[in-house]
Amino acid sequence: MRRVYLDNNATTPLLPEVFEAMRPYFCEKFGNASSIHQQGQQARSAVERAREQVAELLNCRPAEIVFTSGGTEGDNLALFGMLGNVKPGDHIISSAIEHHAVLNSCHRLQELGCAVTYLPVDGRGLVDPEDIRRALRAETKLISIMFANNETGVLQAVNEIGKIATEADVYFHTDAVQAAGKVPVDVKEIGCDLLTISAHKFHGPQGAGALFVRKGTLVQPLLYGGRHERSRRAGTENLPGIVGLGKAAEIALRGFADGSVAQLAALRDRLENAVLENIEQVAVNGGGAPRTPNTANISFDCIEGEAMVIALDLKGLSVSTGAACSSGAVEPSHVLTAMGLSADRARGSIRFSLGKQTTAEDIDFALELVPEVVSRLREISPVYKKTAVSPQPSALS
Repeated sequence: MRRVYLDNNATTPLLPEVFEAMRPYFCEKFGNASSIHQQGQQARSAVERAREQVAELLNCRPAEIVFTSGGTEGDNLALFGMLGNVKPGDHIISSAIEHHAVLNSCHRLQELGCAVTYLPVDGRGLVDPEDIRRALRAETKLISIMFANNETGVLQAVNEIGKIATEADVYFHTDAVQAAGKVPVDVKEIGCDLLTISAHKFHGPQGAGALFVRKGTLVQPLLYGGRHERSRRAGTENLPGIVGLGKAAEIALRGFADGSVAQLAALRDRLENAVLENIEQVAVNGGGAPRTPNTANISFDCIEGEAMVIALDLKGLSVSTGAACSSGAVEPSHVLTAMGLSADRARGSIRFSLGKQTTAEDIDFALELVPEVVSRLREISPVYKKTAVSPQPSALS
């Protein structure tokens, strides 16, 4: 059976070029980057080369890059590193649509005595920067607003938020895990103090990531041990993973110049337009906002998203829902409900996320399957039969 993978926001396949860059560091060049002998210095050179590659992607100094195990650790290091020793009254501003790596960190900080303001979003999934300005307090220590949403691809006005943070003299962290490699990420333009990326979201290896820490920003370590990463992240470096992250960063930067990112956006648009034209009672969630070029989150009325994912998977197409599993029960996406979607409509939303490997033929394949599966699922839906008599308005894009 032919298989097409359109779940690249979950993880991306490793590019052959990245794998070839990593290969020697599993066996031949296996040294510990903290050792002073030849093998160790060879490893150290590879780590520092990767640091330069990541710094070039983010337009920062290599010394401002801290290697991590990925996005979750990076987000945790940013939040707990800035607020690990919570004082009464300490305050964070975040949003209702953050990744759980940020949301659950905020919840834990609340348990430790920190006050957190979770800002709402509008129907397009956008935070109003003026809400941030209004939420500022004298005790505000950190603003943490994501760059790109993992479910909808919606891009926040991070440059404007950065200016607000600078004016208020408040630290600003942005989770750029879903932005890096898909849109230009320039920490100087953003004006952020901390920024998180993860390699496996842009065709690098799983288990490798980085946190940008602006020079002069003091971050408490989460891990205690050796003096690795300038005493900001103890532990022997993941040498092959870091090399792969560096190579993926180099390739991603190249993609903004060679037109491949624009081609990805064209494929995404073709997918969305065809679904909207050929299937009734559908809507693109976040469609009216700036988005990453690879992400389409589409709600299909009167359908359970999980059933649609399973049906498509059986026919060879890998996609995902906007729902998260919690304690064995499928709950509607916190992102989509924050945007104003009903629980039913949120549960009927599917995320299609493209990658560098996605072809026009892959989109054709998806467009053959999706209408067929939607039609079949709606035929057995008592809800759809009821609304077919009294049509309901589609969700707003």
